[in-house]
Amino acid sequence: MDEQDKAPKRRKKTFGRRLLRFTLFLLFFVICLAGGLVFGYVYVGKQELGEAFKPETWKHVFDLVFAP
Repeated sequence: MDEQDKAPKRRKKTFGRRLLRFTLFLLFFVICLAGGLVFGYVYVGKQELGEAFKPETWKHVFDLVFAP
């Protein structure tokens, strides 16, 4: 037998598996982003949880960071 015959054959990844991995990656990314947002704003910043998810809060933070 040849050396190449002994090597395990690799299966091609299907489109469904790639889509599932990408979807799970995006889901975990959003969960980590929300967790970091809550931790930083509520526990470190000592603010209320409800304010952490308001767009006005983050517009204000953006204006503070990028003010001339």
